[in-house]
Amino acid sequence: MHLDTELARRNMVQQQVRCWDVSDPRVLHVLQTVPREHFVADGYQSLAFADTNLPLTRSSAHTMLKPQLEGRILQELAPQADERVLEIGTGSGYLTACLARLAKSVISIDVSGERVATATDRIRDVGISNCDIREQDVYERSEADTFDVIAVTGSVRAYDPRFEQWLNMGGRAFVVIGTAPAMEACLITRREGGVKVDSLFETVMAPLALPGGAEPASFRF
Repeated sequence: MHLDTELARRNMVQQQVRCWDVSDPRVLHVLQTVPREHFVADGYQSLAFADTNLPLTRSSAHTMLKPQLEGRILQELAPQADERVLEIGTGSGYLTACLARLAKSVISIDVSGERVATATDRIRDVGISNCDIREQDVYERSEADTFDVIAVTGSVRAYDPRFEQWLNMGGRAFVVIGTAPAMEACLITRREGGVKVDSLFETVMAPLALPGGAEPASFRF
């Protein structure tokens, strides 16, 4: 194990993630042990732990989420060892791997077959086997499955009520709603009698990727 790499990883956790109010020991442990450098595009390994947006490929406009945002997502969702997760937007596969280490199982969907194939290989290479990564458009999803946790890794202009319909009772969904420069990270919790929406923090996140760059239909509460 390269000492410089491990120092950079510790610094990422201590100086970026913890400073964003992430203190859950399980989350900090998974960020310390899942090899983020294995999930970045070729040529960007030296920046794997930096507080910057990294392209998913050299030619891609889509980027990995920053470490501190990934840490907050994991902490707010708090996946448990007996819970099922749906991730919407596989991206690099790094957050997928972190979710898989915390939860019982993960289904991750992405509109890009290339991203699905790359993430599948990366996750297999690090010995994670409880992930099912599929090429799929979330707005065409018709499966009746429900989940305990849903992580949406791209922003949406307005809330889509289907997210809450895919939640089990007590389930949580993380979604960023709005348009730049003012977007709101929200935690959606399904409870007896309705849905609770907690505003967590303001952020900016790239829109959820859709086939052909199409815009999703708008859904509101």
